[in-house]
Formats: sequence, C-alpha cells, structure tokens
Amino acid sequence: MLSVCRQSFSSSLQRISIRCVHSVVPEYKPEADLPQNEPILDYLKGSRERTELEGELKKVSATVEDVPIIIGNEEFRTDQVKYQVMPHNHQHKIAKFYYATPALIEKAIKVATETQKTWDRTPMSDRFVIWERAADLMANEHRQKLNATTMLGQSKTAYQAEIDSAAELIDFFRFNLYFLKEALQYQPISTTPKIFKNSMRYRGVDGFMAAVAPFNFTAIGGNLAYTPALIGNAMLWKPSDTAILSNYTIFKICREAGVPPGVVNFLPADGPTFGKAITQSPHLAGINFTGSVPTFNWLWRAVGNNLDKYVNFPKMIGECGGKNYHFVHPSADVESVVNHTIRSAFEFCGQKCSACSRMYAPESLWPQIKDGLISKRNTLKIDDPTKYDTFTGAVIDATAFKRIKSYIDFAKAGNGLEIVAGGKCDDSKGYFIEPTIIFTKDPHTKSMTEEIFGPVLTVYVYKDKDVNSAVDLVGTSTSFALTGAVFAQDEKFLKDSLETLKMTAGNFYINDKSTGSVVGQQPFGGARMSGTNDKAGGPTYVLRFGNPQTIKESFVPQKEIFYPYMLQP
Repeated sequence: MLSVCRQSFSSSLQRISIRCVHSVVPEYKPEADLPQNEPILDYLKGSRERTELEGELKKVSATVEDVPIIIGNEEFRTDQVKYQVMPHNHQHKIAKFYYATPALIEKAIKVATETQKTWDRTPMSDRFVIWERAADLMANEHRQKLNATTMLGQSKTAYQAEIDSAAELIDFFRFNLYFLKEALQYQPISTTPKIFKNSMRYRGVDGFMAAVAPFNFTAIGGNLAYTPALIGNAMLWKPSDTAILSNYTIFKICREAGVPPGVVNFLPADGPTFGKAITQSPHLAGINFTGSVPTFNWLWRAVGNNLDKYVNFPKMIGECGGKNYHFVHPSADVESVVNHTIRSAFEFCGQKCSACSRMYAPESLWPQIKDGLISKRNTLKIDDPTKYDTFTGAVIDATAFKRIKSYIDFAKAGNGLEIVAGGKCDDSKGYFIEPTIIFTKDPHTKSMTEEIFGPVLTVYVYKDKDVNSAVDLVGTSTSFALTGAVFAQDEKFLKDSLETLKMTAGNFYINDKSTGSVVGQQPFGGARMSGTNDKAGGPTYVLRFGNPQTIKESFVPQKEIFYPYMLQP
C-alpha cells in the first residue's frame, strides 16, 4: 500500500535537475527513505517490553511531575495551579501544571514570531536529521515513558497506548518527513533551461501557528505541534489538561532530539484565554486544531472578526469528531459485524473520533447480532488499564462522565429507547461507564444523531425491504462525515454504497470496523462538520502548513523591449 501511495504521488511530479542558486532541495535516495510503519509490540507475559513498561508505570505513578510552561528556553509557573489525575483513580495525581496568563501567551507569541525567522533559514536537511532522531528516541529509549504516561494519564490499556503514543506518533514523524522530501522533488517546468530556470521552495509562514490538541490521542498532540514546525513554522502548543504528562514527554523528547528553543512553545492554558490571545494577534499564521465543533467554530469566527489585523490570512485546519456508523446489509457476516462493532464502539471507552456510535441493522439479522453483541460485551473487563486483562478503562474526566451518563439516563427514562446491555455508571473511584447498547425505533433520536464520545452504541433496526431508505438515513441524520463502515457480502450493494454513501465519511470501510486508521495507509479526516479533511497521515498534510515560493532565474540579458511582430508593422 505504501509503495503504491508513493508511486501515485511521485509519478505526477516532474523530477528535473536543479542548478539555480535558489535551490534548497536536499539530495536523497527515495527508495532508501521510504518508511515502514512502526511495528506494534505484543506485551506478552515475560517479554522485554512488558518488563520495561511495568518499570515506567511504577515510576510515573509514584511521582507528581512538575510540568512548567515553556517559552523559548525559559520555564514559567503561575499561581493558576492545576493537576492531572488518573481517570481510573481520580484521587491519584500524576502531574502538577500551570495555566499561562495572557501576558505569558503574548510573550510566547513574540518569541515564536522571532524564532520563526531563524528556524525558517535552517536547512531542510538539518530539520530532517532532528525529526529522524526524535522518531528513533520515541521508538527506543523513551517508548515506554510515552506509553506509561498515556496509560495512566488517559486511562489507556497497554495495547491502546502502544498503537497511539508509540506506533502512530513515530509514524507521524517518519512519514511526514518522507512526504515532505517527496514534495520537494517537484520543480516547475523550465522550457528553455539554458535561458531561464524555474524552481520552487517551501517556507514557513511568517508569524506563529497555534496547535490546540485533544486528550484522546497522544500522537495527535505531537502531530499538531511538530508537523507545521517541520516545514518552517514556529508553534504555540496548547495541550489538553487531561493529556499534559504524555504531551510534555513528547516535548522533552523533541528538545533532546535537537528542536531549538522557541520553535515549539509549551503552553497549558485556559481555552478561552488562549483562543482570545492568539486570534487577536496580527501575527497569527494558522491554527491546527482537534476538538469539538463549537470550539472550532468559535476560533474560526474570531479569526473572521479580526481579518483586518492579520499579516497573513491564517490557515485553519481542524478535525472535529463524528457520529460514526456501521451499516449492516442483510447479506452481512454476523460474526464479523459483532466483533468489529465491539472493538470500534468500546475500545478506549468509545473516545476515539472514529468510534462507532450508531448501527443500522436489518430485521432479519438483528436477533443474531443482538445476541452476539450482548455475549461479547459481557466478556469485557472494565477496570484499571494497567491490568492486562482489562479491555477498557475509565472515561477521561468528570465532565465527560456526566455528559455520557446523561445519554444513558435519557434511555433509561424511556423516550422510545431500550437499554439492551450495560448502562451502569460509577465515579466513586474512577470515571467508569459500562459499555452500553441501546435499541431505538427512532433513527433520529438524539443518541443516534449527537456525538456522545463515550462507550454508548445505539442500534436502529430497519425492515430488510427498506434497505435503500435506511441507507439514506446515514447521510441525512447528522451533520458529521468522519468515518463509516458497511458490512455485506452482496457485491452490488457494496459497489453501490461507494456512491450512495460517498459523502458520509472521509474514511470509509468495507467489512471492517470504522476505527484503526494507520499513518500512510488510511490518511485520516472527514468533511462536513467533522472538519477540513486535511488527511493527517497522508502526503498532502504537511504541505497545508507550507508557504511555497516560486523562483525564476534568467541567465541571458534582456536586450529588447519590443516583440518581433512590432518590428513588422
């Protein structure tokens, strides 16, 4: 898949030698640089990685790490003190951090704006070395620190941490580096190269960019902050309060790898305070965002209201979640439907942007699907994620617990809904919510249309003869279009669904779960209210943060102002 991706991307580009004085393209061997996805470790009993992980878990849980605000090469602490706790044991603190004040945010803007000028002059080849070194550090010396801080701080199991804070994060660093190298090979056409030469180079954008990161994927935080930096930008990174420690670990690794002070500035902050400060600065060059629709709308609106202030039109890149679906055709394989849905809906408590939250099932298969879902759900252990037989841990915090519980309470109250399995919620020690399956006769009930971001799956059962009208519900019931999956053995239906469901998902799956995209294999992102669909993990993502410059260099003096036909009136 990766080689096909590379071939299709590269074959459309003209590769010509560059001899003009402005050339900034480093020499490299494309085939040698083609990355492979980071292998996922197994953590089997007695394995080296399991022993190392357990050692890091003990270290992280035994301390409350002090996490400062970092601007340039300076550390700051304010009187706005906050703590990160373990979601599965919310009395246990693992990090102490501080909110940046408006004055500190302004200082960071100034530092980043000044740093961008020198960072942008740093040769691409030097940046490539830093990114390669960072990926190697993540893959080796610091792998288990990344996993341990993610497991304890975000309540992820060993496997869920491994695919996130290790494999995906490493892949982002390696593949974005590769994709940028590939893009640099394109050079414009020079029709008469002895007379003039055309070339193009990528710069950062003068000013600063802001990265606003979510809690649910450690890798996303690293990607949001460091991919724009790779191409020449300077960043203000606002991590999520509930992912402070894992994100700080990334920051320290990147500094160790050689990312200069001021290129990425680490700013835990109150959301509205941070948003107001960055959108009012004339030097805002872009916002790289993952989070809720209301927050992204607020940021976009604030940017629009301040357009006259800016040096550049800020780039707006956003991923805002979804209401992801599994659509089951009467010809589907029931066992596959059940197993894929359990994983998609309930791994990491359904707190993945891509998690399955609604299912459309045919009446003929529903009894089998229902029995299968209940049977599999009943085998899941919901507990401390450091226990190896735990399927999933706790939801992230009290706010999420209350929000998710409200949907379950709505179903318990009737409202035309029936709780098929689960429904218990207990926040006495950790924010634990049972994987919950809800049956509805109303395809427009709120648990079928609103993003819940928790372990709640709602199923609507349609009559087999109404399969086409049921398909229509998928794209008209919600404003999201992130991920979706169809399950069928009927080849005509599968072929038709590629068109009928074309606009319902940016990542579309056939006989596979709606989660699990891999960098370089399934570039990720959705349209409509799911975001700007810039496809993180794909070949064009890094270019969204670039500021290309076309250069024409002439080698022959111009001797005339008149065109030949003017000399023959």
